[in-house]
Amino acid sequence: MPLLIALAVIVAAFVFAVVMLPFALFFRYRYETRRRRARVWVATINAVSLAISATIFLISAAVTTRWVPYTFSCAALGLACGALLGLLGLVLTRWERDAVSLFYTPSRLLVLAITLLVTSRIAYGFWRGWHTWRAAQDGTSWIAAIGIPGSLAAGAVVIGYYLVYWAGVRSRAARYRT
Repeated sequence: MPLLIALAVIVAAFVFAVVMLPFALFFRYRYETRRRRARVWVATINAVSLAISATIFLISAAVTTRWVPYTFSCAALGLACGALLGLLGLVLTRWERDAVSLFYTPSRLLVLAITLLVTSRIAYGFWRGWHTWRAAQDGTSWIAAIGIPGSLAAGAVVIGYYLVYWAGVRSRAARYRT
């Protein structure tokens, strides 16, 4: 009986997560596109945290290449594309100054594109995982067939975008402050 209750709780948690995912994405989009005050300390914490994350991410991708080919190259390419998107994001950001501080509003179109990239990669991962479950019967590794390099590339685009974006916000806020 306790196993049935545990199984029911696990299934309910999974269903809840799937049902709430669109709402979480919607609220994340709304949060990311609002007007914010450019604070040097916030941008510094975000940029340093993302630099550490990018380093760990690339090291993990390099280790994963041993078992799944092309993971490091896809992750590095995704990071570079994300960095370019971050530069584009800084150009498209609306900057406003008042007597006290600097405010910025990120580009809605670019934030939507990043959000849709992550959403589509999650959906594709579920779909691909479902259809490649039988790959082990053909002698192919299910882990390799699910598309790990593509998932790492999509994640690297997000990391690269936010790393460059927050470094740019920090630079702009520091210049305004002095």
